[in-house]
Parts: sequence; structure tokens; C-alpha cells
Amino acid sequence: MRDKDVRAAVMRHLLILHCDDPSTRIVEEMGLWSGSVRVDVAVINGELSGIEIKSDRDTLDRLPLQERTYSRIFDQVTLVVGTKHVDRAYDMIPKWWGVTTARFVHDHVELTPCRPAQRNPAPDPILVAGLLWKEEALSALEERGLARGVRSKPVSAVHERLATELPFHELSACVRERLKRRSAWLGQAVSH
Repeated sequence: MRDKDVRAAVMRHLLILHCDDPSTRIVEEMGLWSGSVRVDVAVINGELSGIEIKSDRDTLDRLPLQERTYSRIFDQVTLVVGTKHVDRAYDMIPKWWGVTTARFVHDHVELTPCRPAQRNPAPDPILVAGLLWKEEALSALEERGLARGVRSKPVSAVHERLATELPFHELSACVRERLKRRSAWLGQAVSH
């Protein structure tokens, strides 16, 4: 069972789950931290949810960095893991992360939810704001009359202003709405 087999099963599941919800965007390989880290699948609607896939052919070597990053950004995270890694994976992720196992049954990948994802207890507002491109963040500040003094500053200053001026619930909603409006990430079309 390869990553692409598990990813196809995850995408089928998500597309069925959200097919009647025009307010949901599903993005594969969404870049975080200016694209230096990518989550396998992001689901953007009333929450920002991340899905990381670790098939039996993968290793868990990158999971600690991914856990630290995703735990500062996403409202919820689910690890979809092959049965080979499931026991070790539980020890590497926080209890609020969801876990789904993936196993090959006959000619397809079967996904079995083991632990539902819960709400992230401590997202980092600056990293959430950092999901936006500079123009998107500036636009959000301009709409609120808060862009003065940061228009020509580095993007990090724009993100910091956005994160410190908006209450987290407003920041989170603002970021999600702008991410849903994007037409592409890394040159790839975004699924509806």
C-alpha cells in the first residue's frame, strides 16, 4: 500500500463527505511556513483541518516536525496511518489529533477512524496569519483600517500586525475565507 493509494481513498472520502457543501475547499499539498512544510490535505470550511498521510511504505521520520508545525496552525488534525505504524504514531502525536488507519482490503484501501480529532487547544495566531500571502494579509488589514505603517514592511510584520490586532476567532475566519478564495497553490488548481 503506497501513499498514492491512501491519498486516493482519503480524497474519495472527503469529496463524498463535502460534495454538497460549496463552502468547503479541499487542497492537496498545502504549503505552510512559506511552503517549506506541506500538509498532505487541508480541508477549509468553518474550520481549518489538516490531514497527514503515512502509508506503510512511509517512515515516521518527519512526523515530529510536522506535529510541531500542524499543532500551531490547524483547528484539527487527523493522521491517516498504515497499520504498520499505528502504535508508534500514537506515541508521537498529541491526544487531540485524530487517528484513522488505512489498510489494503482486497483491491482497495479501507479507512477506519480510530480516534476523532478534537479542537486544537493552542493555535499560534502569528502562524495562522502566516498562511496568507502578503497581499491577502494587507487586504485584510486595509479592510479594517489597520494597514498604516506596514504596507512597505516585510511580510512577517504584516502577519504580526494581523495576528495582534484581530481577536483569534476573527483572524481564523479571515484566513479561512481568503484561503478559500485562492485559485491556486503552487500552481495547482484547488478542488471545490
